[in-house]
Amino acid sequence: MILYPPAKINLGLNILRKREDGYHDIDSCMVEIPFTDILEVTMSDSFEFLQTGIEISGGGTNLCEKAYQLLQNEFDIGPVRIHLRKQIPVGAGLGGGSADATYTLLALNHLFDLQLSIQKLKELSAELGSDCPFFVEGLPQIAQGKGEILAPVELDLSDLYMVLLNTGIHVGTKEAYDGVSVGVNTVTIEEIVQKPIEKWKDLLKNDFETSVFQRYPEIQTLKESLYQSGAIYAAMSGSGSSVFGLFTNKVAAMNFNTTHLIYKGRFKKLL
Repeated sequence: MILYPPAKINLGLNILRKREDGYHDIDSCMVEIPFTDILEVTMSDSFEFLQTGIEISGGGTNLCEKAYQLLQNEFDIGPVRIHLRKQIPVGAGLGGGSADATYTLLALNHLFDLQLSIQKLKELSAELGSDCPFFVEGLPQIAQGKGEILAPVELDLSDLYMVLLNTGIHVGTKEAYDGVSVGVNTVTIEEIVQKPIEKWKDLLKNDFETSVFQRYPEIQTLKESLYQSGAIYAAMSGSGSSVFGLFTNKVAAMNFNTTHLIYKGRFKKLL
């Protein structure tokens, strides 16, 4: 079977506090976007994992392989062949790896008729990464805790157009956290995203931007270029380095061009 693991963007990201376990509590709104990897999972005589497309550096075991091993250990499923066509940039704040891992679980659940509940899939995916449970349902959700505490939020962006940019800079999570100020926001992300989008520019912030922009001013320049081209809201996603702009004007969005462009189009619910 073939699935299309989507990227996500963060609408606002407040860093609330550092936890005793070394992680941080956050407050954010995560939304899937129509920009995907391609994942093919089929039954096989022996396990095989193949990755093509964008190169994933660093070596080690891919999250898709870890997802398979997780279900293999618990349910003794049969061997499969996994082919991941990577199109979402790595280390870009778009959650591509988390989506790939979660969609591997979804594919295996279907392929072997495990009949796992939504809650069970979320619990399993949380073992693979903090962002992973979000992709089980994929609806717009408020993410708190490390990102694994999720609550649905009413949000309709279907009439908007999106431009997504990436410089190719890899921003490590630890690097992004260096220099951030915690606990300075008093209004919740959920409150802000319920307001008209015209107000988001002044209210909806990503706490990572200050430290990341200081290190990589070219990322800040991309965000500014989106506003100059007519975006009604623009921000960096997650800990970077991707930035996105939301447009009400189709012509302005479709005419935006740069060497850093990786997606532009209607912001619509994935089918």
